[in-house]
Formats: sequence, structure tokens, C-alpha cells
Amino acid sequence: MRIAFIFGQFPVISESFILNQITGVIDRGHEVDIYALQGPPPDQTTVHADVVRYRLLEHTYYPPNRPEHHFLRPLKGYGLLLANLHKQSLSCLQVLDPSKYGKYAKSWLLFYRAIPFLGQGVYDIIHCQFGTFGPMALMLRQAGLLQGKLITTFRGSDISRYVQRCGETVYDTLFREGDFFLANCEFFRRKAIQLGCPEDKIVVHGSGIDCSRFAFKPRYFPTDGWVRIATTGRLVEKKGIEYSLRAITQLAQSHPNIEYQIIGDGPLKADFQRLIQDLKIAHQVTLLGWKNQQEIIDILNTCQIFIAPSVTAKDGNQDAPVNTLKEAMAMGLPVISTRHGGIPELVEDGVSGFLTPERDAKAIAEKLGYLIDNPEIWPQMGQAGRARVEELYDIHKLNDELVELYHQLLHSERQPSTPSNPSVRVNHI
Repeated sequence: MRIAFIFGQFPVISESFILNQITGVIDRGHEVDIYALQGPPPDQTTVHADVVRYRLLEHTYYPPNRPEHHFLRPLKGYGLLLANLHKQSLSCLQVLDPSKYGKYAKSWLLFYRAIPFLGQGVYDIIHCQFGTFGPMALMLRQAGLLQGKLITTFRGSDISRYVQRCGETVYDTLFREGDFFLANCEFFRRKAIQLGCPEDKIVVHGSGIDCSRFAFKPRYFPTDGWVRIATTGRLVEKKGIEYSLRAITQLAQSHPNIEYQIIGDGPLKADFQRLIQDLKIAHQVTLLGWKNQQEIIDILNTCQIFIAPSVTAKDGNQDAPVNTLKEAMAMGLPVISTRHGGIPELVEDGVSGFLTPERDAKAIAEKLGYLIDNPEIWPQMGQAGRARVEELYDIHKLNDELVELYHQLLHSERQPSTPSNPSVRVNHI
């Protein structure tokens, strides 16, 4: 099969879950092209090793830069038409019709994003990663500039924050004319159906991890007496890190021998630095910044407990089952997270860790204190977490299922089938 993956920027070091799908499809003998509609990321100094190993940049296409000044856009645009006449570029003129394409035509955005698809031929599958790019791909297909079965995956912000900002009808046309949809958890599948996605056109397909890269190790109380706790994630509101910091503050006097390491960076870094100082926990908390996957693994190998205190952000942004949680669970760490988004589909409360209400620092502190005081339960919780991740989120199983779904969609007039067992359908195609 020829498969086009469409998303925003590439390569993005934090989107290993998409990279795992791309390399998995290639490993299964299929041809892949990558279209990054928003161009390369600003920082390309660090890329995942698989980007180099699979030579993915040789198969990655970016749109030409669109001038900021409105009067320069048509000037450069007509130059692009002339430069690409051998690729039948005149077909792009139709996407400048505002009666059909509205603001995307007037701003020349659709025109510039159409250029990389010229001369690429027919794809079997067009897979949009994140719902926000589905409508754009659909418009390009309607214009005849992109051909193939259109699949769109909803992953989180696209079905929460984006809908809150743009309105509940934003995906109406895509739901009607797109061929099939995936959601990375049952929580977001239900949200898509509530917004109008036909129930028989969407299934859950989780974001997988390569469990072999995350060696399991039972956790025991450390011989030096210091309990090390970690969180991995972007420093943004929906990760809820403010509440884990406040929880550490509540435990600081009764449990002075705890060390909390936060791995990640983001716009709230300065806010968290001030909060750490205000809470007087700088001697127990370290903001480590961005780390690559191996560095994260090395840090987690020294830790005993993992916290992922996700919350619903003010802009509506929500999380699916968090990949960093899957990685920590695969490595044997007992976890504390929240009853938020798709996380309860991953963490079984009281089995592989604990779930607390959103924005409840006291509840996090109570569960954290209980874990610290009862280290004898750590190995069993860690083993349960590893088993859960292996069962539901192993990337090799999920990539087999993804390719099978592609085949079903391509070769059958019926929609790809879903299992009859509801407990299975939550996590499998």
C-alpha cells in the first residue's frame, strides 16, 4: 500500500507515538510519505533516532512558506504555479475559490498547502494524525489534488480544546465525507460520536509504546531512605503539575526524605520555578528540562513512584491515556494519576496505582503518603501496570491492527469491523 501520513510539524521529538506508527507501517512492507502541513519544527537539533534510521526526512514534504503580507501571497503563488507546471499545478487554482473554500481560499493557505501534493499520484490510504488536519485533507481531496481513503485520528486537544474554540459543528463535513475515524481512547470516541461522528465509522486505536525499550524492574524501598518521585510532561496547564507540587508541600514535613523530579519544558516553566520557591520546596524539587528517551529511562530507573496529575485546562484541553504513564508503568513504577479524560482506561485504581480527582492536591498527597508508607505493595502494583501496558498498548500488536484496518477499508465496501465484546472494543480495532 501507498500511505500518506498528514500532520502539523515533523519531526517532533515528543510525538514518538506517531513515529511508532510510521515505522511500524514501513516495517510491514508499505510505502510511506509524510506531509507536515505546518512545516518543520523550529528546533531540529534533536531528533528521534528512528527518523535517521528510517531516512524519513527523504520522504517528508513541507509546503512552501506563505508570506506574512497579504499582497505578497498571490505574487509568490503565481511563481509557484509556473515553477510546477510540469506537475499540472494549474489544478491548484480551484482552491482559490472563496465560495467553496472560504477563508482558506482568501488567505491562500489551502493553495500553499496543496503544492507538496502535486505529482504524487494516488494513495491507498491518507491518514491524518489529529482531527484538526482532517478538514484540510478533505478539501484537497475534494479538489482532486489528493486521492485515497481518508482516515482521521483524534488524539486529545483536537477533540477537546479545538472543539471548544471552533464550535461543535467544526467536524460536521469531515464526519459526513471522511471514510473512517480512530480515537486513541474510548473517552474521545464517545466525544466524537456526541459531536456527530457515525458510530459505525469510528473505533478506538490506542497510542502504543515499544515495551521492549522499557525494561521492567520491581520497585523496593531504597537503601538510602530517599524516595524518588518523577513526572514527565510538557509544562502546560493540562498536565496539572501545580497540584503535584502542592502535594509535595503537604508531605514535606512528615516525609522529608522525598525527592521530586519533573522532566519536561514548556510555557509554565517560570511560573513553576516561582511556585517552588514560594512553597519552600526547592530542596526537594528539581525541574530537569527536556530529556531524550534514553535519558528519561535512566532517570525513571532511579525512581520509585510516578505522578501524572492531568487536569482539564481552562481552554478545554484534555488528555488521552498518557504515553509517559504507559512508559512508567511498563518499567514497574506504581503510579498516581487523575480521573481525567482517557486515563482511567489505562490506570486501574488500586491495582497498578491510584486515581484522584482533578486539581486535588490533598488527595494526591494522601495517596503519595500511603505509597511511601507501604512500599511492600510496590512490586505487585508495578507488575500489574506492566501487564496492563503489554496487553493493551504494545505497539507491535497495535501496528498489526492498524495495517489490518487499512486493508479492510481499502478492499471492502463495508466499514472495518469492531469486536463484539465491548470490553475489547475500548482498546482494540
